[in-house]
Amino acid sequence: MNWKTFSVAGFILAVAALLVLAYTDRVWGTGPISIGLQVAAALFMVWARFTFGMRSFHAAANPTEGQLVTHGPYAIVRNPIYTAVLLFTWATVAVHFDLVSLACGLAITAGMLVRMVAEEHELRAHFGAPYAEYCRRVKRLVPFVI
Repeated sequence: MNWKTFSVAGFILAVAALLVLAYTDRVWGTGPISIGLQVAAALFMVWARFTFGMRSFHAAANPTEGQLVTHGPYAIVRNPIYTAVLLFTWATVAVHFDLVSLACGLAITAGMLVRMVAEEHELRAHFGAPYAEYCRRVKRLVPFVI
């Protein structure tokens, strides 16, 4: 199984769905709760990005050089950037609830899940036992739940 190909496919699916939401003017929240959730998601993503460091972004699952990052938001969830994307997305779907936004929310979720599984496979292969221990301690997306 080529995990990198699956990762790229997940990325393309999520970006395509986001473009549909943008094109149909369904990206942004409309009230204080949805906008607050989206701001929180954006701040969580920025925190995760800065914690991760200046490593490059890859469209395909590809562990970068350096140590396994397990502090900051990565101590809360293993995939804080994907958690942020999903929080932002579902806040959008909730306020623009119709078939188009629901389909886009599901597509973005599917894309993020595919990327998570692909990246976790690559990280297990790259870091071995330390990554397995990290997975036992820290949930994938929602603290104490999943």
